[in-house]
Formats: sequence, structure tokens, C-alpha cells
Amino acid sequence: MHRRSLLLGLALAAASLLASAQTKRSIRETDLYDFHWIADAKISPDGSRIVYTLVNVSAKHDGYETALWLIPAAGGAARQLTAGPRDTSARWSPDGKTLAFLRTPAGAPAQINLLSLEGGEARPLTDLARGAGTPLWSPDGKTIAFTSTTNPGESDKKDDTKSDVRVITKAQYRNNGGGYPEPARPSHIWMVAVPPAPGEPQKARQLTTGEYSEGDIVWARDNSRVFYSSEQETEPYYTPSHNTIFAVDAKGGSPVKIASIDGSARGLSLNPSGQVLAFVAAINKGDNGVIERSFSQPDLWVTAAAPGSTPRNLTMKYDYDIAGGVGGDQGAPRGGGQSKPFWSKDGRYIFVGAAEEGKANLKRIDAETGEVKPYTDGNHDVFSYDATPDGSKAAVLISTPTNIGDLFTTSGDGKLAQLTHINDKLFSQLNLTEPAMLWYKSFDGQKIQTWVQRPPDFQEGRKYPMILDIHGGPHSAYGYTFDHEFQWMAAKGYVVLYPNPRGSTSYGQDFGNVIQYHYPGDDHKDLMAGVDELIKRGWVDENKLGVTGGSGGGVLTNWAIGHTDRFKAAVSQRSIADWSGFWYTADFTQFTSSWFRGAPWESEVDYKERSPITYITKVKTPTMFIEGEDDMRTPPADGGEQMFRALKYLKIPTVMIRFPGETHELSRSGKPTHRVERLEHIVAWMDKYVNGQDIHTYDVR
Repeated sequence: MHRRSLLLGLALAAASLLASAQTKRSIRETDLYDFHWIADAKISPDGSRIVYTLVNVSAKHDGYETALWLIPAAGGAARQLTAGPRDTSARWSPDGKTLAFLRTPAGAPAQINLLSLEGGEARPLTDLARGAGTPLWSPDGKTIAFTSTTNPGESDKKDDTKSDVRVITKAQYRNNGGGYPEPARPSHIWMVAVPPAPGEPQKARQLTTGEYSEGDIVWARDNSRVFYSSEQETEPYYTPSHNTIFAVDAKGGSPVKIASIDGSARGLSLNPSGQVLAFVAAINKGDNGVIERSFSQPDLWVTAAAPGSTPRNLTMKYDYDIAGGVGGDQGAPRGGGQSKPFWSKDGRYIFVGAAEEGKANLKRIDAETGEVKPYTDGNHDVFSYDATPDGSKAAVLISTPTNIGDLFTTSGDGKLAQLTHINDKLFSQLNLTEPAMLWYKSFDGQKIQTWVQRPPDFQEGRKYPMILDIHGGPHSAYGYTFDHEFQWMAAKGYVVLYPNPRGSTSYGQDFGNVIQYHYPGDDHKDLMAGVDELIKRGWVDENKLGVTGGSGGGVLTNWAIGHTDRFKAAVSQRSIADWSGFWYTADFTQFTSSWFRGAPWESEVDYKERSPITYITKVKTPTMFIEGEDDMRTPPADGGEQMFRALKYLKIPTVMIRFPGETHELSRSGKPTHRVERLEHIVAWMDKYVNGQDIHTYDVR
């Protein structure tokens, strides 16, 4: 009788789940217009409240709007603090009574505003010609430090007599999404006094000077000075990055050097006694002290907050990525903030995020021994966090494959309590499914991790069309985070395979760096082994295979179609076709030997053999190329444009989709309508050539 009851209960539960799935609909590409994102959550000093930036798509679907919201840390309803539409970067005063935040008026630079939580409207604190960066309160609450590119005495009035001609003297002269920087405008540290009550803008004073930019500001516990980091190189692209940590008196004076590191240091965090700084850094050179690496795994470091200190690597024996994460297409498109390591009240432990095998969590690290222990745990992506000054409670933002991102709290035991359900109204209507996670062996026995997003109505025994979706970087990683693209492709009937081939992060230093001087190459073989694995499992139809990828994934897409005819369709996005051309035109330089052993004329054979355009005559796959017209990271002229022209000449079906005004960030933070159109074009191309649908959008007319 008991067994019968159990079977009946299971049957009823299964029927209930099936009925629930049938009442829900599949996700759509246009659902992006109704997505909400939480960014830059900051917990109050007493741990009772959390302020965050809420990001929404504008009513016209042509951009994003940001406003500040407040929620009790113990749970309860959130309330809106500001109307926006461009309010970000809220920071608590030490007494928890006032918020400093950035407000960006239309057509003007961001300025610091103050908002009393005891009532009243926000009032501007700064009015600098070039605006202000993220505010940082002094421990006594009397002063706010920030960075600005404003020059002393500069007016915000437009100078119509100034020439618009650019005189370029540096090899790295433009930035993707940022345009052309002005070398005469380094980012310096400024100070502004906080009035007793928000009122008129205050006169700010410049604290640091010189030709180098500063950032990552940290106040000393006694308000006497600030620490910061700076790369002190006039032309830093000739050598790998190396930062120096300085301190400067808060009243002004010459900076004092605290410590240097042969790597890129970030996330400065001072311990409770004010005597030790923690930070994250990736060291440039290998164990032999000579060889540069294309991937340097970040570690947690500490150094005494005194001149002439020698930094110490706490996590040398921990072979995963400190401060690492996993990539999806739904990070907050605006308003994101930096997460820094934080200390326990007694200074014994440091808490910091880390990425392990496609998931990201907080770790607790012994400040003396470097012992690493889990603090939070789960198959998810902890993508942002902030703690109270005593480290007793933290606000944590978490994404999963079926949740864009919500706000949680955690205290001493690391257990998570969810505060928001920001997308529940929409997601409760959608039939979203968790991906399957698999490990498989590649051609040489190397284990590769992958995720497989299957159609919501997936049935064992039925073979589906498949899309291999390749991540960029190449040093990045897929994992347990939300990706609209994968969910929508699956909703359209495709099995989506998204592996982390060798070269991916979150698997250790050696796994990440093994592709140095061999990219693309064996990573392509890893991807093909993943395709074979799904065919072997009987999940996909080997005659209905598609491939796509962006940035580094676009490189591997271009490479794949030149090395196999297995794919019926390909969509290469924001790619590279010719490494030599890329060397000359990308927004960052490759003057060091981390990717290639020299300039194109010094390693002609290597550049040619690793360039997808070299194999263009072998391409038989109908291929779409997606390009952002303002992409300075992978300029179209050295990627999709070359491949498109060549395939037109070879009479291989091809089309190029160009997005005006879009940068390399098209898929993650581009104009909402463009993000939706991008998804529609990718799947339409797959429908036409993988599934054989009668689509004429891409016919030559």
C-alpha cells in the first residue's frame, strides 16, 4: 500500500510539473525589453539596508535607464530613491544617513550628488567641467575623494576656436566604446568637503598631479591619507602591465611609494588596523621568471601599508582564478561597480570572489597562511558583492542559468538569503530549463567541461539540430550564469553546446595558458570533440550542425569553417580574420610577446598560419558576419569584412550584418533593439541553412 501511494504521488507530481510547463510559454528574443538588472549593490555600515542600481530598458527600447533603490537587509519591499534616468554608483556615508551618488544629466558629464535618507531631494556636490568619478567617503564623513580628468581652472564652456584635429603620438590611441582619449587629461584624485546638509555644489580641489592616471582609491583609517594604484609608464604597451601602490597626504604633497608589483593590481582593501593592504593581481611572468604568458591567473596579495613594502602572494597554491567570474550576455548593461576583497573584523580572514570550473563563489582566505576555504557555495555566478566595515554581513548579487541576477545577503556562516525576485513577473510565464553539464575527453585525453542547453520539450531518442556557441577572450569562461542567447536558441528548437575549451579561465594557470602561441589550434579540436560527444549521446543530428561565436569565438568560428565542412551554417561575430592586420589596428597593442613572439614582419609564418583568412579557399559553409561599425577592439576591416569579400568572390553563400553605432559590446550592452535584431539574424541564418527553411531575407537582389 505504501509503495502504491508513493508511485501515485510521484505520478501526480510529474503530471503537475507537465501541466505547469504547458501553461508557460517559450522565451522570446523581445523579452529582453522587459528584463531588469540589479547592479552595484552596497550595504549600509550597520548592515540594515542595501542600496542598489536598478537598470531597465527605456520605453523606446533605444537605451537603458538607471535609478537607485533601497531595500531592508532583513527582507521586505524595496522602494525607489531616485527617478533617474541616469543615477548610479551610490555610496553610504559612514553614519548611514546620506548617500553620495553619480547623476549624469543629458549631454553633460556625471557629477556627485548627495541624498539625505532623512528626507529631501538630491543636491549636486560637484560641478567640474569634466565631471566626477565614483565617490569615496572619508572614515569621518567630512570629505569625499574621487577621480576626474578635469584640468585645474578649466571651464565647462565649449571652446569653438579649438581645433578638432587629433595629433596622435601613442600607439594605443583609441578605446573600444570610449573613442579617442586625450593624453593631456590623465585621471587624477580630487577632494571635496561635505557640507552639513546637501545644498549648492562645493569647490573641489585636485590632490594629485602629473602625467599618469590614478585609481582604486582607499582612505587610511585615520583620514590622514589615501592609497591608490597607478601604472607609471608613458608608453605602457611596450611592456606587460605593472602597477605601483602609492599613498598621498589628504591635505596634499608628494606621493610616497608603498609597493610595486610585476602585474596588474586592482581592488585595494585596507585591513581593520589600517596596517595591511590586500589586493588582486596577475603576475606577468612564468615560473622561470622570464617567459611572458598570454593568460596570467590572478591571485590575492597582501602588503604592509608602509613605504618600501614587499607584496606577498597568499594564494600561490590555489590554482583557480581569484576575482574571476563566468561570462553570459546579461550582465547589467549600465551601472556596474567594482567588488573588492573585504576583511573580517579581527583581520584574520579576507573574503574575495573566485571562479572554479564555470562557477563563481566567495572564498574565505587566511590572511597569514593563505588557506582557502569556501564561504558561499553553489552552481551559480556571484558577480558582485559588498560588505559592512566589520565584514559581518555582505550584499551579494547572483546569477544562475535561469535567473538573470538577484540580490542576496550572507553573514558569518556564508548561507545565502534571497531578498529580490526582480524578474519573477516575466520569468514566471516562461518555460526556462537548466542546462545539462557534461565533462568529455578531447583528442589528447584532456578533460573539457561543457554545458548543453536543450529545448524545453527535449525528448530522449529524438535528434535535434545543434548550434555550437563559442566564447570569446579567448581567456574567459562559460558557466552557471544566465544567457538569453542560449535559452532563446533552445526555445527555437536547437540544442546549444557551449564548452570551455583549453585556454578558458577557471581551470588553473596551465589550462589557461596552454594555447599561448597556439591559438587557434588545439582549442578547435576540443570544440569538435564536444560536437562528437553530443552525436554519440544521440542528442543531435550530425547533418544539422551550426556554429557561432563572438570576438575570440568569432576567431574560432572563422577557423572552424576553414578546417571542417561539418557545419551547415556559421555566424561569425566581431571576429579576426588576419592577425597581421589586427596587430596594426586593434585598440590595444600587442607589442609584448604574450600572444606572438614579435611583430608581423618578425614572425610572418606564425601570423599567417594562425590567421583564418589563410584557409579561405577551403571554406564551403554558408556564413554570416555580424559587425559593430564602431568596434575598435576587433575592427571589421581585419575580420568579417575580409572574410565576407573573399567568400563573395568564391561564390559561397554569405551575408554581412552591420550595426551602426555599436562597439565590441553589441551583444552585452548594445542598443536593446540591436541586441534583439542580432539574435533574430543569427537564428534566421541557422533556420535557413541548418533546418532548410524557405527564408529569402538574405537573397542577393
